[in-house]
Amino acid sequence: MTADLAVSRRVAVPADVAWHVLTDWAGQGAWMPLTRVRVLGAGDGREVGARLEAWTGLGRAGFLDTMVVTSWDPPHRCEVLHTGRLVRGPGIFAVRPLGPDACAVTWEERLDLPFGAAGRVGWLIVRPLVRFGLGVALRRFARFVERA
Repeated sequence: MTADLAVSRRVAVPADVAWHVLTDWAGQGAWMPLTRVRVLGAGDGREVGARLEAWTGLGRAGFLDTMVVTSWDPPHRCEVLHTGRLVRGPGIFAVRPLGPDACAVTWEERLDLPFGAAGRVGWLIVRPLVRFGLGVALRRFARFVERA
C-alpha cells in the first residue's frame, strides 16, 4: 500500500531562489528539523542519478534515509526515490511561481508502507505527525529563505 501526503506553502521569494535553497541538500539541516543530509560521491547532487543520505533523529536515535535523484527539472520539480529500509518510494519537491517575488513550494511523499497490515494501521497514527513535521519544515524553510 502507498501512503500519499503533500504539504504546500507560499514563500515570498522568486521561484528560482526557493529552488536553489530547497535543493541545496547539504544545507537542508538549516531548516529541516532534526535532519542532516549529505551527497554521496562527487558533485552537489543536483542531477539525475545523484545519491543522497539523510539522517533524521537525535544523536543515535533516528533513521537513515537513502535516496537517488530520479527526476530533475529546475526550477520546477525534483523527484527522489527513497531506497532505505524504513522509508521507500518517491518524494517530490515542486516549486510553482506565483509572480516575480513569490512561489508555492510543495513537498509530496508517496511512501510504500513497511510491515504489511501493521504498517497500514501504524500509518493512521503516524500520518498526522508526518504531516505536522513536513508543515514545520516548510514553515522553517519559508522563514529561512525569506531572510536570506
